[in-house]
Amino acid sequence: MVGDVLYFNSTIGIIGDSPNGIMLARTAKRMGFRVLAYGTDENNPTLNEADMKFVGNGFDKLKLQDFAQRCDVVTYESTQVSVESLRFIQQYTNLVQGCETLELMQDRLVERAFFEQLNLNVAPYATVVGLDDIYQAVTSIGYPCVLKPIQKNYGKQREVLIQKQTDIANCAGVLELGTYILESYLSRAKEISVIVALDRNKRAQVFSPVECVYQKQDLHKVLTPINLEKTVQQELWRQVKEIVSELNYVGVLKLGFYLTASQMIYVKDVVPALHPAGYLFDKATNISMFEQHIRALANIPLVTPKLLQPTVQVMINEQDQGALRTQLVLKDNWFYNYYRYPEALQKQTKQGYLLVLADNVLTANQQIEATGIWE
Repeated sequence: MVGDVLYFNSTIGIIGDSPNGIMLARTAKRMGFRVLAYGTDENNPTLNEADMKFVGNGFDKLKLQDFAQRCDVVTYESTQVSVESLRFIQQYTNLVQGCETLELMQDRLVERAFFEQLNLNVAPYATVVGLDDIYQAVTSIGYPCVLKPIQKNYGKQREVLIQKQTDIANCAGVLELGTYILESYLSRAKEISVIVALDRNKRAQVFSPVECVYQKQDLHKVLTPINLEKTVQQELWRQVKEIVSELNYVGVLKLGFYLTASQMIYVKDVVPALHPAGYLFDKATNISMFEQHIRALANIPLVTPKLLQPTVQVMINEQDQGALRTQLVLKDNWFYNYYRYPEALQKQTKQGYLLVLADNVLTANQQIEATGIWE
């Protein structure tokens, strides 16, 4: 079954609740596939986009089995789906992505051990279970540093930025919730992401590297192309190749890196799922991240991504809506994509994303900044 091709009218199942699922469902239907979706809330736009929807939690085995048995292939669209649910689904359908990489990368200590085994640079870190561990580790790690839970599925709400010794006392409450790592904060480092698609024969197609800009730990802006020194670019490609060659994964994933002021590369993470850093390829390249993912699942040839035009992506928040109305009637190079989450699901802070196309990234950025919307 692994070598089978999914032809038109085959059924692709999507499990998860993130906005990634909306675009993935639309893409799969446009390519001629039937789409079934499994989520925890019937108001989820991904479920409403699908040909058939299943509402249930990750532990409802009867619903999960019914969903899986109706699908030729199932894909998880974000890393928030539990590994236990996916292992159960594997008994009844083809989970082409697998869950080995997801399980590996959900534990920060295991993830770092994986990177160190490949002799890749990681930010200095230490394992922490109590305040005394922080006081001891910070002498070698230094300030600023970040306290992060080992398990990534807790999100960023449990992360604590420590800029000085008096901040350490603020960590007492979160440390009661489990084991953490204390990681050096690489100041003035740029964050570079590389979106990669892997087919069933481990052949890779790599999108143009992007720079990610964060505000208060949330993704704010993504830019491509980016200027990298030749030696940096060569080293980046070497590390990408090293990582993907060791992964048992099919589909699109994101590799994250830090680039310091001294041009040193540190690997940040691997996200074995679709990632918002790849949304700009809707317009920037000849193939979108979502279609490339469907191609990998369906076992049809991946497309070689080619950059068509410099693009800057800006995430849209609820408070941006009023100001964007003005830009809507002024800008012919601004393209909008809204998730359309209903009010019942307002936990989604991001409303969608904006893509700005220009002759170069600098011009696109200047146009964005001139509006004053995201000051």
